[in-house]
Amino acid sequence: MTMAACAQPRSRLRWLLARLVCAVVATGTLAEAQPAPSTTTNAAPVDSAPAVPREFRGVWVASVANIDWPSARGLSTAAQQAELLALLDRAVALRLNAVILQVRPAADALYASSIEPWSEYLTGTQGKAPSPFWDPLAFAVREAHARQLELHAWFNPYRAKQPGAKSRLAKSHIARRSPALVKTYGEYLWMDPGEPAVRARTVRVVLDVVQRYDIDGVHLDDYFYPYPEARNGREVPFPDDASWKRYRAKGGTLVRDAWRRRNVDLLIETLHDRIHDLKPWVKFGISPFGIWRPGYPAQIRGFDAYDKLYADARKWLQEGWVDYITPQLYWPTTKVEQAYPVLLQWWSAENTQGRHLWPGNFTSRAGGSSTGDFPVSELVEQIRVTRAQSGATGNVHFSMKSFVVNRGGLNDSLQAGPYTEPALVPASPWLAVKAPAMPVFRRPAGRRTTNTDGVELVVTKRTTPWQWLVQFRTDSGWVRTLLPGTATHLTAPEGVQASQVTVRALNRAGVASAPVSRLMPVPGSKATTTTTRGAAGGR
Repeated sequence: MTMAACAQPRSRLRWLLARLVCAVVATGTLAEAQPAPSTTTNAAPVDSAPAVPREFRGVWVASVANIDWPSARGLSTAAQQAELLALLDRAVALRLNAVILQVRPAADALYASSIEPWSEYLTGTQGKAPSPFWDPLAFAVREAHARQLELHAWFNPYRAKQPGAKSRLAKSHIARRSPALVKTYGEYLWMDPGEPAVRARTVRVVLDVVQRYDIDGVHLDDYFYPYPEARNGREVPFPDDASWKRYRAKGGTLVRDAWRRRNVDLLIETLHDRIHDLKPWVKFGISPFGIWRPGYPAQIRGFDAYDKLYADARKWLQEGWVDYITPQLYWPTTKVEQAYPVLLQWWSAENTQGRHLWPGNFTSRAGGSSTGDFPVSELVEQIRVTRAQSGATGNVHFSMKSFVVNRGGLNDSLQAGPYTEPALVPASPWLAVKAPAMPVFRRPAGRRTTNTDGVELVVTKRTTPWQWLVQFRTDSGWVRTLLPGTATHLTAPEGVQASQVTVRALNRAGVASAPVSRLMPVPGSKATTTTTRGAAGGR
C-alpha cells in the first residue's frame, strides 16, 4: 500500500482505529480494570469499550560478547533455554511488548543456518551446533508469541569478527570461504560494503530468516562502515581500495564518500523491498546513531554518522525504506549539545513518510554511579518526553541486562510509573496486509448463553486473524484480554460477571477491525442474545 493510499479517508479511518487498541502482556487474562460508564447492565451502548494505549516498548537482547544472552559461552541447552525464558518473562512483568534478539552478531548465526556458522557466543566454538540440538530463534519466536510479545531478529550487516572473539573461525565463515570480501580494520574483521557479493550475502541471510521463521521484524543497528580507528592520533582509512577502483573502472562517477553511502543505501533499499515481497507484514527497522549530522539541529554537536559511517539515516526515513527508526538517543535530557528532546523533535520533523519513530534509550546507565550514568528518574523523564513528542510512539531499551540487574529500582519505577498498564504495538497501516474481517458471535450449539458459558467467535470471511482483542464490561470496570486468532471460543475470565463483551480482530500489521459488541446476561436475566456492531473508528 502506498502512502497516497493510506491518506485516503477509508485507510485513514482504519489507521485511527488501529492506533487505539490495547495490548495484553501475559499468557493468560489481564485483569486490570478501568472505570466503566454508569449504565444499566443490559443497556450498554454500542462499542462503549474504552480506548486503550498503543505504544512500542522494546528491549534489545544482545548476544555479542554475551552481553545479555546467553550469559556465557558453552552453557547447556537447558541452561540457555531457562535463561531465555526468564528474559521473556521479565519483559512480560515489565509490560514490554517487543524483544529485539541479536541473531547475527558477526557473520555467524544463533539459529540453524546453511549459510553461516553457529555463533561462538552460543556454544563456545564457532561452527559447533548446540547439543542436545535446539534452534534458539525458533524457540524464541514461539515463546515470545505465547507471551504476546513481538520478536524482531537483529542482524549486524557487515561485522565479521569483533575483538572479544575467542574461537577460531569456522570453515564456513565468510572470512575463510571468501577472504577477498573481508578486511582487517583495527582489531575487527569487516565485510567490505563496496563489494556487491557482500550485499548479496547479507540480503540472502536476512531473507532466509524471514522465510523460515515467524518473526515480527528485521532489525539493523548502527554499524555500517565501521567506526573510525585511529593510529598515532590519525584516523585510519577503511581499506576498500580494490572495490573502489573496480567501481571507477566500470564507469562509476560518484566521489568516494558518496559511493560508500550509496553502497549502504542499496542494502537498505533492497532489504526493505525484498522483505516485504516475501512477507508484507514483517517490519523492517534500523537503530542508527542518534545524531544524523552535527548542526542538525543547530545546537547539536558530536559524531557525524553521515560522514564517518556513511549512514544517511534521514534519507532512509524520508524514502520510506524503513517501517520504524530507532535513533540511539543515549544522552540525558539536560545535555545541551546532545539534548534528548531536541534530537527527538528533529527526527520527528524529518519523518515525512509517517513511519514509526521509536527512540532508543541507554537504559543500562540508569541508576548507576559511574561517569555517564544518570538517575532512574532521567529515564522516566525520557519516556515522558517521548510520549509528549508528536510522531513518536514508543521506546527501545538497551539492554535487557539492565532489567535483570534492576539497578536503582529501575523496574519498580517503570512498573509503578510509565508502564503501569500494558500497551499494544502501534499499527503499521502502510504495510500491504489485508484488513481484518469483522468478528461474528455465535451461540454455542444446543445451549442458552449464560454469563459463565462462552460464545463462539468466527469472522465474516474465511480468514483467521492474527489476534482477537476482547474487552469485558463489569460493574467495576473493563477487563481486557488478547487471544490468538486461532481461538474460536471465549468466556468471561474466572470470577468476572460481564454485562458486555466487545471484540475486534487484529491482523499482522496491528490494524483492527470494526468492533462487535454483545450484551451478556447476568444470572436470572432473560436477555441473552443482543448483539451490536460498531463503526470502524475511535478505537
